[in-house]
Amino acid sequence: MKIIIHGGFFSESSTSAEMKAAKQQALLEIVHQGFDFLKSHSAVETVVHTVALLEDNILFNAGTGSQIQRDGIIRMSASIMDGDTQKMTGVINIENVKNPVRVAEQLFPYEDKVLGGSGAIAFARQQGFTEFSTEIPQRREEYEAKLKANGTGTVGCVVLDSEGKIAVATSTGGKGFEIPGRISDSATVAGNYANSFCGVSLTGVGEDIVSGAVAAKIVTRVTDGFSLQQAFEKTFEELALFDGFAGAIAIDHMGAIVHQDSHPSMVFASFDGEKEMVFN
Repeated sequence: MKIIIHGGFFSESSTSAEMKAAKQQALLEIVHQGFDFLKSHSAVETVVHTVALLEDNILFNAGTGSQIQRDGIIRMSASIMDGDTQKMTGVINIENVKNPVRVAEQLFPYEDKVLGGSGAIAFARQQGFTEFSTEIPQRREEYEAKLKANGTGTVGCVVLDSEGKIAVATSTGGKGFEIPGRISDSATVAGNYANSFCGVSLTGVGEDIVSGAVAAKIVTRVTDGFSLQQAFEKTFEELALFDGFAGAIAIDHMGAIVHQDSHPSMVFASFDGEKEMVFN
């Protein structure tokens, strides 16, 4: 059993030593909580649980603490992929829910598995998700002062469970000050993808991640015989051709964990029951 999580790039908010230490500590606590949950739950259940914990932490740009868009409204996106069943669910530009990843989870039994905008909100209400403001004072201050963020804030989790099954979930509050209607990579196969061979979650500039089809490329290459490390190296080489800004975390079916970013500053942590790692 293994778990790895990421909390976006440090450039998404403050780069102070205090913020860096706070994010590292938060990730360590959450990755341990996620692993404890994994002991008695499936990969899919664990990625949902763990990403919800990340969404609830105001240090990260997902769920509570999400960025505010150009028109003053917070719109969030999240998705889940079950590597075993090859089913993906997601919500795009959803508003006023506490945990977008949990709304995405409720779509698994439905034929229509990715909902956006007002449809996603209506579905959430039908499923019993009450209205919840994810705005925090810091985000309002940034918005009112027109402090544009760098577009690199996302959270994600990849899990290999005790049965060898893989799942991944990714959630984002957006890049901040984007045009309303902009689509993030987080609810697409470019930013969140898994099969029985590996799972990958991305953070960074969504447009670059979509252009590079990053998560889907890495998973496809591993499926076709590349090692996870080779798949990362090849895909990030292609991303570099247009100076793409992205970071990725992954676990394969053999338990290998790989992480890489194009502009080192991604914050992430992993745990396998014995060894813990936290980076940047």
